[in-house]
Amino acid sequence: MKSFTTMYFIENNKLLTSIFIYLIYLRNKKPTITEFAMKNYLSLILYFIITCVCSQNYRDYLGAGHSEGISVSSSSQQTKDGWRESAEGINTINGNGLDGRLLETSRFLAQATFGTNLDYIKQVSEGSFEDWIDRQCDINSAPLINLTQNIYDEARAIFISNGGNPDDFGNFNWQYFMYAWWQSNINNEDLLRQRIALALSEILVISRESNLSSYGIGLSSYYDVLKNNAFGNFRNLLKEITIHPMMGVYLSHYNNPRSIPENNIHPDENFAREIMQLFTIGLYELNQDGTYVLDGSGDRIPTYDNDDIKEFAKIFTGLGPAAVEDQFPDRTVRFGMGHYFARKDMPMIMYDDWHETGSKQLLNGFTVPAGQSGMQDIDSAIDHLFNHPNTAPFICKRLIQQLVKSNPSPAYVSRVSGVFNNTKGVRGDMKAVIKAILLDEEARSCSWIENPTSGKLIEPMMRYFNVVRQIDLNNSDGRYWNNGYHFYGDTGQAPLSAPSVFNFFLPQYVPNSEFADSNLVAPEFQIHNSATSINYLNQVDAWTNVRWYEVLRTWGLELDGTPLDFEALKYYARDSEVLVNQLDKLFTRGQLSDESKEVIVSALDPILNGWGEVTYTDLRVKMAIYLIMISPDYVILK
Repeated sequence: MKSFTTMYFIENNKLLTSIFIYLIYLRNKKPTITEFAMKNYLSLILYFIITCVCSQNYRDYLGAGHSEGISVSSSSQQTKDGWRESAEGINTINGNGLDGRLLETSRFLAQATFGTNLDYIKQVSEGSFEDWIDRQCDINSAPLINLTQNIYDEARAIFISNGGNPDDFGNFNWQYFMYAWWQSNINNEDLLRQRIALALSEILVISRESNLSSYGIGLSSYYDVLKNNAFGNFRNLLKEITIHPMMGVYLSHYNNPRSIPENNIHPDENFAREIMQLFTIGLYELNQDGTYVLDGSGDRIPTYDNDDIKEFAKIFTGLGPAAVEDQFPDRTVRFGMGHYFARKDMPMIMYDDWHETGSKQLLNGFTVPAGQSGMQDIDSAIDHLFNHPNTAPFICKRLIQQLVKSNPSPAYVSRVSGVFNNTKGVRGDMKAVIKAILLDEEARSCSWIENPTSGKLIEPMMRYFNVVRQIDLNNSDGRYWNNGYHFYGDTGQAPLSAPSVFNFFLPQYVPNSEFADSNLVAPEFQIHNSATSINYLNQVDAWTNVRWYEVLRTWGLELDGTPLDFEALKYYARDSEVLVNQLDKLFTRGQLSDESKEVIVSALDPILNGWGEVTYTDLRVKMAIYLIMISPDYVILK
């Protein structure tokens, strides 16, 4: 809009106005020689002034808020009966008529949170995304382990008050972790930290779908490690998950003994393999941009082999229980004690008598020297993997896939890996990495939205979190406990509930030949099949039946569940298009296609009473949420 800016400048400058008028006068008469010279001189001055003005990078334009010194007259000002909003002429230029920044913020928060309401989106839109990230990095919620314990105690008291026999109350299992997880993610402020913790939980995987299912405290303790280290250093995170008893039990390096050849006893290799394959360096050597390093024949180069796994297995020997659970006072803590009796919230300790002695030959000629303690050996191995050139691109690409898109460009991966490798002299700064991922041009620029390689399928449990956080809840007691059992049964997803250490889906999953021919992956499509896709539709239908279904519910406590609350949205439902536009800001980030919008509006308009009046606004809200949440415009995040 340079011409507008230039004319605005001229019209408000008396000198330029005078020059402009004089030049017009000379143009309309035959000038004398003196006037001709003056005309050329003034034209040159005007040219340089206008060129200078036009060469500046103005971000203001009509409709974006640049309204100083401008008045707008319009033929009418419209205010409809029963509506808070009104149409005013000044809104055409003062910025109130544009939702661009709001929608940009909605898309940003869809990547960085589990979902927020419209008021929060508006609040964040008024500042910079970088400032929001900085503030979020300073916020942490109470330890999940404490909340889990408190909820278990409260649930037991409720069970007994309802006439239950204390001896019949169930064990401290996974559902109390789930109750606490949901309670801590409703009305909380640490939105980004919680989102990163979930992303890390799908990379550094443990799962209740194992012999960990009975240990609610242990699951919460492990999740706290992810949450507390979300913006710390990746090296510290790697060390903490290595010695956490829940990881030790899950990947069997808890009570992992040294070699005793005469008894055919050898170190367990499970964790040694997965810490390389899944937690740090992957299977093949990588460039900084995440592409494969190739040998002279054009083949990928493996990062490790079976001999390397055996050497790493020697490192992770001698770790065992740190203490005994309080309910087993007759037990003595020792190496070899079953995990059932051990504390699940205290890091494993080293029993050096059970640690493999001697040097260990690790990757690329690196040697862990003989004579170190067991914990020194572990620190050496952790440092070795942390500093491996593969770790940055491997972990950064996984995080980009979790938060932003399935197929980041090599340049995107390289930029973020560079931040991992060195931020002000520090390697592995997670705060800097997360900021780099979310603020990168490839994550923020609208030009990428139309790129066919861009975007990702939103995994089912994220859609569940979205609806609970973005729609009001009808809850009176402040308990947001939820076991998510039915949703898990229908989709196979819940926090810390993956079917294996390989997570719910593989990061390199390719759904069909079309993706293969385009050299694209689509991880979340691995769990999108004929059963889970239909079950998801049924779940959305159930959530929106607020008279009969609760989105949050418990087991065996005779507590009321929590349904969605449509009251605020019913206000907008009096006009189908207004309602759809409102939900577009929340769920589809302003990307609801004209075709989809037309289909949804045409489905809402006929929902009238017998006299043709709009009274069944709750049914309109139900239908609108249902159709938007099953639309490709919503489930594909771009």
